[in-house]
Amino acid sequence: MNKPQITIKDIARALNVSPSTVSRALKNNPDISQETRDLIHAYAHEHNYKPNAQAVNLRAGRSNTIGVIVPQMVHHFFSCVLSGIEQASSEAGYNIIVAQSNESYEQEVKIVHSFLAARVCGVIASLAKETSHYEHYQELLENNIPIVFYDRICTGIKTERVVVDDYAGSFAAVEYMIQTGCKRIYFYGASPHLEITKNRRNGYLDAMKKYKIPVDDSMILLCDTRERAIAITPDLLESPERPDGFFAINDETAAGILYACKLVGLKVPDEVSICGFTNGVIAQSTDPKLTTVEQHGEEVGKSAFNILYEKLEGEEKSPNKIVRTNLVVRGTTK
Repeated sequence: MNKPQITIKDIARALNVSPSTVSRALKNNPDISQETRDLIHAYAHEHNYKPNAQAVNLRAGRSNTIGVIVPQMVHHFFSCVLSGIEQASSEAGYNIIVAQSNESYEQEVKIVHSFLAARVCGVIASLAKETSHYEHYQELLENNIPIVFYDRICTGIKTERVVVDDYAGSFAAVEYMIQTGCKRIYFYGASPHLEITKNRRNGYLDAMKKYKIPVDDSMILLCDTRERAIAITPDLLESPERPDGFFAINDETAAGILYACKLVGLKVPDEVSICGFTNGVIAQSTDPKLTTVEQHGEEVGKSAFNILYEKLEGEEKSPNKIVRTNLVVRGTTK
C-alpha cells in the first residue's frame, strides 16, 4: 500500500516549527535561516512531500481564493502591485480574483459583496478615490475575512496595510528641487481625504519649511490627471508669480505639466523643473524623461500577499509594512 501523503502541518509537527515557517522555507524565503531551510527541504525530500495547491490553504467553507481590488488597471503602479500579488500567490498555491473599482465607491461596494458571495478567504484592496465610508469592508471582517490594504489605505477600521513611504519620498523629491535652484514649487495632489495625499503633501510642506520657502494655498492644487494638468497649468505659467517647479502626485500628472510647459514655450528643466511619483512607463516615455519617485509596486504586492498569507496561517509576524522609496533623477530637473 502507498504511504499517506504528508502535509506541511506534518512536517511542521515533526520538526517543531510552524506551518508558515515550513511553507516559506519550501519556497526558499530569505526570512528563514539557511539552516532551517536545509533541514525542512531534507525532511520533505526524504518523506516524498508533494504540495497540494488545492488543499494547502483550504478553510472551512471557503476556497483558497483571494479577492484583489485595484482602483485602475491602467496605472503602472497598480499593475506592478498586481504582478507581485500574482507571483506570490501562485507560489503559495492560492488563486486570485481581480476586480477594478474604476475609482468608484459604488463599484467598490459591489465588488466586496461579490467577494462575500464567492466566499473568498481574504481580500487585498486599495481604496477608490471616492471612498470615504468603509461599512462594506467592516462587513468582510464581520464574516471573518481578513483584509490587507495597500497604497490607499483605510484608517477607519483596524486592519493590516502596506504603504510606500510617501512622506519621505515627497520630502526627498522637493528637497532635491530646492537644492537645484527652485524657489516656487507647486504641489499637485489627489483627493484630500486620501492618506497618500496627506503624506505626500506633508513631505512637500516640510521640505519647503526646512528651507524657509513660504507656501500659500494657491500653490497646493487638486490635480491628479494628465488632462487636468494640461487644463490648469498654462495659466499658472503665464502669471506674474509663475512656478519654477512642480511636484506631482503621480507621473501622469507630471507628464501633463510637461506638455503644458511646451505649450507656453517654457524650457524644461532650464526654466521649470518637474517631478512625478511612480516611475512607470510614462516616466521614461516623455521628452525629456521624468524625474520621479520610485514606488516599487511589485514589492508592495508581494508584501501585501505575505501579510495576508501569515494571517491565514494563524501567524501575524508582520502586521504592517512600509516600502522605502527612492528618487530617480532624469531630464525634467536640473
